[in-house]
Amino acid sequence: MVDTQIEARGIRDPRVLAAMRTVPRHRFVPPALQDQAYADTPLPIGSSQTISQPFIVAYMTEALQLPPAAAVLEIGTGSGYQAAVLAQVAREVYSIEIVPELAERSAQVLAELGYDNIHLRTGDGYRGWPDAAPFDGIMVTAAPDHVPPALVEQLAVGGRLVIPVGRYSQDMRIVTRTADGSVTETTIPVRFVPMTGEAEQR
Repeated sequence: MVDTQIEARGIRDPRVLAAMRTVPRHRFVPPALQDQAYADTPLPIGSSQTISQPFIVAYMTEALQLPPAAAVLEIGTGSGYQAAVLAQVAREVYSIEIVPELAERSAQVLAELGYDNIHLRTGDGYRGWPDAAPFDGIMVTAAPDHVPPALVEQLAVGGRLVIPVGRYSQDMRIVTRTADGSVTETTIPVRFVPMTGEAEQR
């Protein structure tokens, strides 16, 4: 998987490549789909959610450019796979999931695999995790129609927010916090499930 789908497509960070080789992706997909776990495709995990394709997981992880002792926030725990990959390259991972059933299942799998640097919370990702901020990186694994301001505010200066934005047409954006604001870069077209939360219901 790593040789043909990830490294061959330009991912170079050795920590990210090592993480992708270490985390057992098959543990995070439904039993009926485990024979497809290492294919370069997203897979359904229930509750109308998916586990992202391996390349996108690696791409977003590399795009964070995390320092060695990073604290990182993930919005959308889902299966728990991305959190596990982040836990290989960051000191502490904070992850929020709005669907209780997915939060419970991912917590169980991550505990079984022995991850003790992942902190999980069930709640609305639009609000972030203010009591654990600031973060060296924030990753959003579902697509809102705008960049939530609270997430930018919870970045440390120099920290990066990697987030898919859009409804029908989506692109990946990298928002870097600066001393006097933020700078946004648009990178690749993507397709993610919609981000849900209180901000959308207003």
